[in-house]
Amino acid sequence: MRDLIFATMADQPDIEIVAEIENESEIPRIVEQTLPEFLVVAADSQSERPTLCDSLLRIYPEMKILALATDGNWSVFYQASFDIQATAVEASESGILSALRAISHAVKGKEG
Repeated sequence: MRDLIFATMADQPDIEIVAEIENESEIPRIVEQTLPEFLVVAADSQSERPTLCDSLLRIYPEMKILALATDGNWSVFYQASFDIQATAVEASESGILSALRAISHAVKGKEG
C-alpha cells in the first residue's frame, strides 16, 4: 500500500511529500520537523482510532490524518475536533487522491 500511495502522490503538482516513514515510532519526530498538512497512516481497524492520532492531534490540531486500511476499501479521516468520518475508498490512485482532495475541500469550506 505504501508504494501505491507514494507513487500516486509523487506525480501530483498540488501535493508535496515531505517524508516517508517505515517505522511508526518515528512519526512524531518527523511530524514535529516537517509540520505536514496531512498525515497518511495505515489502520488496522475502522472502529478503533490509533492512539498515535490522538496524541498528534493534541499537539498539532491543524493537521489532518487520513487512515487507510491495509486490507479492504475504507478510510477514516481524523481532525482535531475528533469528528470521525468513515468513507469507502477505491483502492486505486484516483480513489486515494479523491479522498485527500475531498477532505481538504471540506475542511477549507468549514474554515472559510
